[in-house]
Amino acid sequence: MIMRAAIQSLGPMTDRLRRATCRWGRSSIARLVLPAVVVCGGCQGPQSALSPAGEGAEQIAALFWAMAIGAGMIWLIVIGLAVYVLRIAPYPHDTRSSRQWVIGGGVVVPTLLLTILLMFGLAILPALVRPAPGGSLHVEAVGVRWWWRIIYPTPDGGSFELANEVRLPAGEPVQFDLRSADVIHGFWIPSLGGKVDMIPGRQTRLTLWPTTVGTYRGVCAEYCGASHAKMAFDVVVMPRAEFDTWLRQQAQDAVDPSGSEARRGSEVFLKSGCGACHSVRGTPADGSIAPDLTHLGSRRSLAAGSLENSPDNLRRWITDPQSIKPMAVMPGFHTLSDADLASLIAYLQGLE
Repeated sequence: MIMRAAIQSLGPMTDRLRRATCRWGRSSIARLVLPAVVVCGGCQGPQSALSPAGEGAEQIAALFWAMAIGAGMIWLIVIGLAVYVLRIAPYPHDTRSSRQWVIGGGVVVPTLLLTILLMFGLAILPALVRPAPGGSLHVEAVGVRWWWRIIYPTPDGGSFELANEVRLPAGEPVQFDLRSADVIHGFWIPSLGGKVDMIPGRQTRLTLWPTTVGTYRGVCAEYCGASHAKMAFDVVVMPRAEFDTWLRQQAQDAVDPSGSEARRGSEVFLKSGCGACHSVRGTPADGSIAPDLTHLGSRRSLAAGSLENSPDNLRRWITDPQSIKPMAVMPGFHTLSDADLASLIAYLQGLE
C-alpha cells in the first residue's frame, strides 16, 4: 500500500517531467547554438588563452585545439555507437561483433588518441619551461595581497619599481623571476604564455616571448584571499624603440609639480602620511609597504586593474578603498577636505 501510494504520488511529477522534456526537445537548436556562442565569446580578448600573442600561448592554444579535436572524436565514436544500438538497430546483436565494437571503440581508439595527445603535450613542455637566453631582459614580479610589485633593471646595474603594470618589447624573450611576499599567488598572462605559482620562500621563473604588439591582461591564478579576483595587471607589448623610451622615462625620478595646485597636493601627500607607505622617487616619500607612485599618472589602471586611471576613480580609491577592494590594507582618507583632495589628485595625476 505504501509503495503504491508513493508511485501514484509520482504521477504528476512524471507528467511535468515529460512535458518539460518535450519542450526541451523542441529547443534542440537553441541547445546547440547557445553553448557555441558562449564558447566562441571566450576565445578572444585581452585575457584569452585562445587568442595567443606569444610563442608560449601559441603552443598552449595548439595543445588545447588538439585535445578538443581528440575529445570530440572520442565523443562521436561513443555517441555513434549508442545511437546505432538504441535507434538504428535496437535488437539483440551478435555477442562476438558486439565485443569487438566495445573493445575497438571503447578501448583501442581512445587509448591511441590519448597516447598521441600525451606525446604532443610532452613534446612542447621543454619549450615552455626553459630559461630565457643569456642577455635577455629579466623582470622581477612579486605577488602581494592584492597587487603586483614589478621591478625592472636599469643599464647601470640598478633597478626601479612600479606596480600593477608590465611593459615588454615585442619579438624578444623576457624572463620573469617570481616570488611571493605572503601567500601563494599565480602569475598568468593568458595571451602570452602559461602560468607559474609564486610560492613564499621560493623563487620560480617564467619565460615569455611576446610576438604581437598590443595590450593584454594578467591575473592571479591562485586563490589568495578576499580580493583575489581584483588582483590583475595590465601588460603592454611595444616595439623595441618605444619600450626603450618608456624604460628610460620610468627610471627617472618624479618631476617636481609645476602648477600651484599640484604643489599644494605634494604637501598634502606628505602631511597626510602617504609617504609612510608609498614612495615617490626624488621626494621624502620613501615607504616600501605599498605601491611605488613615482609615475602613477602614466599608468593605465588603479587598484591592480580594478579601475581605469582617471581623476574620479582616483578620488574613489583614496576616500573609500574598501568598497573597491575588500580587506585592502590601504586606509580610506575620507577626512580630507574637498580642496585638499582635489590638490592631492592633481599631484598624483601629474606624476607621469
